[in-house]
Amino acid sequence: MIPFLDLKAQYRQIKDEVGAAIMKVVDSGAYVGAGPEGKPFEAEFAAYCGVADAAGVNSGTTALHLALLAAGIKPGDEVITVGATFVATTAAILYANAKPVFVDVDPVTWTMDPAKIEAAITPKTKAILPVHLHGLMADMDPIMAVAAKHGLKVVEDCAQAHGAEYKGRRAGSIGHVGCFSFYPGKNLGAYGEGGAIVSNDPEIMKTVRMLRDWGQAKKYDHVLKGFNARLDEIQAAVLRVKLKYIEGWTEGRRAVAARYEAGLAGLGIGIPKPPVHCRHVYHVYAIRSADRDGLQAKLQEAGVSTGIHYPVPVHLQTAYADLGYKAGDLPVTEQIASEWLSLPMFAELEAAQVDAVIRAVKQAGG
Repeated sequence: MIPFLDLKAQYRQIKDEVGAAIMKVVDSGAYVGAGPEGKPFEAEFAAYCGVADAAGVNSGTTALHLALLAAGIKPGDEVITVGATFVATTAAILYANAKPVFVDVDPVTWTMDPAKIEAAITPKTKAILPVHLHGLMADMDPIMAVAAKHGLKVVEDCAQAHGAEYKGRRAGSIGHVGCFSFYPGKNLGAYGEGGAIVSNDPEIMKTVRMLRDWGQAKKYDHVLKGFNARLDEIQAAVLRVKLKYIEGWTEGRRAVAARYEAGLAGLGIGIPKPPVHCRHVYHVYAIRSADRDGLQAKLQEAGVSTGIHYPVPVHLQTAYADLGYKAGDLPVTEQIASEWLSLPMFAELEAAQVDAVIRAVKQAGG
């Protein structure tokens, strides 16, 4: 089988370096919080994202939750987002006791359609939460323009977009605050759970740091009702090692994507079409097929592992039925969700493996 993802292939490249970094933490006795590994990682990751500051937290979901709170979201506020995402985006809004309001996505980029935002704004709207999907950033300039016009905060969901760029600016650096996941399968993944919040706003970051550590301004001085949400030192050490390699891995992913694009052209299936002003980092390489399930079955028979990101939009998930959405409310989102199929994508994929996937797609009738 050609695997959908092979984390061991990446690990083999950095095994000794990661092992030494982990043992350094174990030997140090400093295991929790922004310590000898966490603080340098935050500085290094902030520099990578092109922002003033970064704060490590225990997951990407937590990053979204705390970022919303630090951005001033209060119970009953509305946050405009999309249904074409993982459920964590919506869950974080609900954790903040706010209400998710869904808008449709653009049929080409599959990210938030800026033209749909203003119609969704009400007096209760306080923020916009665009999702940079599959490694492609949302169309941020018009989103920021709408936000500025209506006095709204913009919280970027960058969980799939480490190093992605929009008109030369990195994911997380355009909105008021950006949120990353370091789940192991991400482009920059820990060896466990992890996340980060980035911003150029010192007040937001001050609040984030208190919220992640029980609301403490200093030890035993609890200013806010906070959480136990710190990034542990072992994960920070792993991430510091991997951050040195992410650009090479990203270019590896982009090379795989370019090979897919050339090989799948003209087959009558939808392939990613990033705007020329965007740097797509291909966390996922998703194609669109009217017979997605049939194509997936044929690829499985041919020895190609695939995934679907995501088959049921959030607004149609059973868990969120109480939000009041129904089939037909987000037609573009619903259409692409029924057609998406994610092909194998990781930097270590060999050219022969990519060509084998392309042949399998063609033989399956693409």
